[in-house]
Amino acid sequence: MNSVLSFVLVLGVLIFVHEFGHFLLAKLFGVKVLKFSLGFGQKVIGRQWGETEYLISAFPLGGYVKMYGEQQGEEVLPEDVHRSFSHKPVWQRFGIVFGGPLFNLVFAVVLFFCIFLFAGLPEPVDSTRIGEVSAGSVAEEMGVKSGDVVRSINGQLTTSWTQVSDGIKDSQGQAVILVVDRQGQELTFTAKPTMQKMKNLFGEAVGERFMLGIVRSDEIRYKKVGIGESGSAALMQTWNLGYLTVMGIVKMVQRVIPASELGGPIRIAEIAGQQLEAGWMNLLYFMGLLSVNLGILNLLPIPVLDGGHLVFLSLEAIRRKPLNDRTMEISQKIGIAILGTLMVFVFYNDILRLVRRWLMS
Repeated sequence: MNSVLSFVLVLGVLIFVHEFGHFLLAKLFGVKVLKFSLGFGQKVIGRQWGETEYLISAFPLGGYVKMYGEQQGEEVLPEDVHRSFSHKPVWQRFGIVFGGPLFNLVFAVVLFFCIFLFAGLPEPVDSTRIGEVSAGSVAEEMGVKSGDVVRSINGQLTTSWTQVSDGIKDSQGQAVILVVDRQGQELTFTAKPTMQKMKNLFGEAVGERFMLGIVRSDEIRYKKVGIGESGSAALMQTWNLGYLTVMGIVKMVQRVIPASELGGPIRIAEIAGQQLEAGWMNLLYFMGLLSVNLGILNLLPIPVLDGGHLVFLSLEAIRRKPLNDRTMEISQKIGIAILGTLMVFVFYNDILRLVRRWLMS
């Protein structure tokens, strides 16, 4: 139930923000908006306010803003030409299409700003507590456990994780004596570190070093900061997440990250439920992360996505005339086929994960 509620909340807010970006820019440039829908397909509920019908539709994975004269060649009354989307200058149409992704990115900045201002700026706690022991590692074999606190290595006291890491690395493969505190009990382990590949965030090998197979605890504390520092941290956080999103796509194309890592709505719902159980702050942070993802992914140059429309508008600006109807029609069909295939694939990944988890339980 947590997964369903948090999924509806997170996705509903992000879709609203995205479509509101299109809606607001359309209104700003004087375009008549006929429909504002959360979801696709058949109308579930709707209400007419002014010239716009506001809807909640049956299929919740998306939304749309329908504008007057949106398609080239669509019949437009002479007295309403000035309110037609297709009759607006290219730069205004570009702005309306770009408004959706832009609002997702701006929303992420605002959300992170509020989190940092009211909860504080998260920063890692430099401790010697072990957060994870790698399966099949030397540390696991000798009995080291998650939660153990490293007190010394080869008789040298350790008060920071850097000292733990350097003590193992500098052993050059010779046996190390590891003294840990486990719930007030002092335990001593002796083992030889093994040479292992170091990997970056995307799983790429970036060198080798001697390791035992222990990972630091990811404890954090929150530091109170003012408006200025919260704002700059929010901008930096959004930029970093955007960069990681772009690099994640690049690494997937390069096959550094396996396609099996792609997740769809079921996976998003699972993570959203887990974040809600961990606390509202975690859920809000996850919402900010998804908002950045949604903004970046919508800028991909795939027809039917905002990025595809922006490519068409850029070509129109260069050629000084729009692409012909045949080209647009073929492009739209290709875009739908790409997105349809991707949706089937991510649903397959999600279901396969659930089946594997069920079989292992």
